[in-house]
Amino acid sequence: MTVEVEDRENGIRIVRFTGASASKSFSRESLPIIAKTIDQGLNNPEVKGMVITGEGKFFSAGADIHAFQEAIDANDAPQLIRDLTNILHPLLVRMRQSGTIVVGAINGAAAGGGLGLALACDVRVASPKAKLAASYASIGLSPDGGTTWLLPRLVGEQRSRTFFFENQIWSAEQAKDAGAIDEVVEVEQLLERSVEIATNWSKWGGHFREATKHLLHVQSQNDFETHLKHEQTLIEAAGTTPEFKAGVSKFLGA
Repeated sequence: MTVEVEDRENGIRIVRFTGASASKSFSRESLPIIAKTIDQGLNNPEVKGMVITGEGKFFSAGADIHAFQEAIDANDAPQLIRDLTNILHPLLVRMRQSGTIVVGAINGAAAGGGLGLALACDVRVASPKAKLAASYASIGLSPDGGTTWLLPRLVGEQRSRTFFFENQIWSAEQAKDAGAIDEVVEVEQLLERSVEIATNWSKWGGHFREATKHLLHVQSQNDFETHLKHEQTLIEAAGTTPEFKAGVSKFLGA
């Protein structure tokens, strides 16, 4: 079980789940490694953009069902679920709040909590082999991984309701048509296109990236007046940054 890291130019880092980290991402063994690796990128000021991808048939297939059975047999299932969500859920918040641009390069199945991980990215690029699935209903669990918060904001509440209650599996094209995936590209183009987007989106100043991600993240929770005050606070802070001074100077041709 490994999580591979590759650094590219322009501050772009590729994080690739391989082996059990892709096929059984959310186990007591795999998830701490995944979270630590992603956190290292989010906390590294040299990493401006991160591409997360998987291996073979899996982007991130969610929970280890065999571990669930063992936990049921040991009367430990609620504790196992608590342990996993205590790692996954704060990670998703950090991804959404970080100024690092996170691109999901969805090579294969993103299911369960792995779907939440994909949806928490800033942009999603998929190969034709990608699939999005909730898969909670079929094993008697309610959703987690932020899927019931993130998916409605991308595709709408009623389409999300249908997705969950009909236990649907979306192909890459179906997910794109719904709005859950931004682009579908050929397998051989997936990684480079994802790196290209990460490079393009992360070229802006750090304050712009972090503040814009934050404002978009909270806009649905604020009334308009509150959100305007929030924007005012952040744009005032931007007025002290070197990027602002440099940007104005460049615009004026100085």
